[in-house]
Amino acid sequence: MFKKALTALLVLVSFCIDTGAQEEFVPQQAKFITKLPFTQLTGGVIIVRAQLDGQLSDTLNFVLDTGSGGISLDSSVVEKYHLQVTQTNNVIRGIAGMKQVSFSYGHSLHLADLKVDSLAFHINDYELLGSVYGIRVDGIIGYSFLRRYIVKIDYDDQMIEIYTPGAIRYPKGGILMHPGFTTLPTPYLTVQDAKQVTGRFIFDSGAGLCFLLSKEFVEDSSLFEKHKKMYPTQTEGLGGKKLMHISVLKSITVGPFKFRKVPAFIFSDDYNVTSYPQMGGLIGNDLLRRFNVILNYPDQAIHLKPNTHYNDAFDYSYTGLSIYQINSQIQVMDIIKGSPGDIAGFQSGDIIFAVGSHVSKDIQVFKNILQQARGHIKVVVLRNGSPVELDLRIKNILR
Repeated sequence: MFKKALTALLVLVSFCIDTGAQEEFVPQQAKFITKLPFTQLTGGVIIVRAQLDGQLSDTLNFVLDTGSGGISLDSSVVEKYHLQVTQTNNVIRGIAGMKQVSFSYGHSLHLADLKVDSLAFHINDYELLGSVYGIRVDGIIGYSFLRRYIVKIDYDDQMIEIYTPGAIRYPKGGILMHPGFTTLPTPYLTVQDAKQVTGRFIFDSGAGLCFLLSKEFVEDSSLFEKHKKMYPTQTEGLGGKKLMHISVLKSITVGPFKFRKVPAFIFSDDYNVTSYPQMGGLIGNDLLRRFNVILNYPDQAIHLKPNTHYNDAFDYSYTGLSIYQINSQIQVMDIIKGSPGDIAGFQSGDIIFAVGSHVSKDIQVFKNILQQARGHIKVVVLRNGSPVELDLRIKNILR
């Protein structure tokens, strides 16, 4: 009797062990929520349209920005909707300055069929950014939104799909990266010129350029030869305008994908945006747009798969001109001394009327023409109300 009971107990224990070993936790599948189209601006910057707090008849323009640690509204939107504002001691940093910011709490954002609640917007002034791209910029969508969802960006179809957090199947032919995450993703990349250097760089879809390096990183790593040709230029960011230089890297490697002869900006990181030496700079959307991207912040993962833009030519054109769209006019505001724009005779305040045979009031049209032009191009400007024809010799920074 005892032997039979013992045998039965061993069988029961064995059965429990075997069936227990077959148990497996199955994560919940990510569920599709909605999709929405987006518009691309110069440098690949993404503009999505959304409504604030149920104002469904009034659509706002937001930059989708993985380089933003929160979510923000332009000050004009706050004034328009009479939003309550709370002053804070919080400070945000940009490449051109630091700023103490105020917040407006408890708002919602509608993106197609998705309503995102309980958002705290910080308030900023995007008038300069709007004049750079020729559209009204009402805000920036960053980490506060992205951390809640899986976001698929299809640059071929210019469509965004949004999913709940959960298990997803990534497409073949790409790479799954698990970058460092705080509020910003910072993958390891390899850059090469005189030397080959591996470091962490901010993954920044809000930057309309290929690559940006901090001067400190460049000098400490001896990335470039001492006499590497650098061209002075200007860009715009938080805090205003920033003087920097542009050159060409021999290559940038992202996982198994290698890009050669990549335009790169070099700037003095006076406000420690890159937290050097933790990071060396950022990778911008003029390079990222060459992939279809899946942002899986909940799983701290990013998937990249080459798309039809993977082999697009890079922009090597250099004019030394900063142009802005102001009151429906495209104006020359800043001219780098000694640059092709300066040699051609441009003056601050010139209104661009025509580039080549193209007449337009859309700054995107002129920027695209200037980026693709080679050699000399005729530009007609209005100066003190009179037309002036200028011969602009666009410099190729590869040479």
